[in-house]
Amino acid sequence: MRNTAKLTTAVLAVGTLTLGLTACGSDKDSASDTSGPLVVAASPTPHAEILNFVKDKLAKKAGLDLEVKEFTDYVTPNTATEDGSVDANYFQNQPYLDDFNKKNGTHIVPVVTVHLEPLGLYSHKVKSADALKSGATVAVPNDSVNEARALKLLAANKLITLKDGVGNDATPADITANPKKLKFKELEAAQTPRSLDDVDAAVINGNYAIEADLKPASDALVLESATDNPYGNFLAVKDGNEDDPRVKKLAKLLTSAEVKKFIEDTYDGSVIASF
Repeated sequence: MRNTAKLTTAVLAVGTLTLGLTACGSDKDSASDTSGPLVVAASPTPHAEILNFVKDKLAKKAGLDLEVKEFTDYVTPNTATEDGSVDANYFQNQPYLDDFNKKNGTHIVPVVTVHLEPLGLYSHKVKSADALKSGATVAVPNDSVNEARALKLLAANKLITLKDGVGNDATPADITANPKKLKFKELEAAQTPRSLDDVDAAVINGNYAIEADLKPASDALVLESATDNPYGNFLAVKDGNEDDPRVKKLAKLLTSAEVKKFIEDTYDGSVIASF
C-alpha cells in the first residue's frame, strides 16, 4: 500500500524492551507534541487499508497529517504506543487490550470502536463443521483472549462444551465435553491460516483470514455472530492522549459515513462497521 512503512516483529522486537521510554532519538515527550503527523500502528488488513482510505480521501480536507505503519503481530503496536514510537494503534478489541495491559503493565486505552472482524472456523478438508471426524486436529490462536474466543465459537456451535463462567479465560483445560474428541494445536494467531494444509480445521481471526484470501462471510464453516459482540476493533492511544486534537480528528473520520461505505463496499460482510 502507498506511503506505508511495513515493520516486522523481528525488526521491532527491541520495542518490547523499551516500555516507558520515549522513541529512540527523540528527547521530547510524544504526549506533548501534537504538531507533527499522527503516526498510527495497524495490522495490514483491514486496519491499515481503512486508515489509508482515510489518509487518501478524507484526511487532507480535515486538516489531518496521517502516517500509517503496518505491524504483523499483536504485541508491537501496543508496546510502540506505550513507548511513544507511534501515537496510536488500530488492531485490537477490548478483551485483548485488558489482558495485554494487565500482563505487560501498559496503559493503552480505547478511543473509538470502528469495526468487527468475525472469528471463523475454516478447513481445506471438510465442507462443514459436522463433517469433522473423531480425533480431528483444530488449530487455535495461542494468545489467551483469542484462544478463549475460539473455544467459545466452537462451544456456540456445539462442537465442545465449556465449563460455566470461564469467559475470556477459557483454555482447552476448561472443556467439559468433547464428543468428537477434537485435538487442539495452539499457534500464533498469524500462523493459523498457514496451518490449514496440516490440520483438519483452524479458527482464524478475521484480519488474518482476509490476508489469506479467505472470505469469512462465505468460506467459514462457522462464524461469530455480530450481535452483542464484545470484540469490536478500535483506535487506541496511551492513557492521557485521548484529547490530542489529531486523535479526535481521526476518530471522527474513522466513524464517518464515508468509512462505513468503504467497509461495506470493500469487505462484503467479512468486516462489519460497528458505528
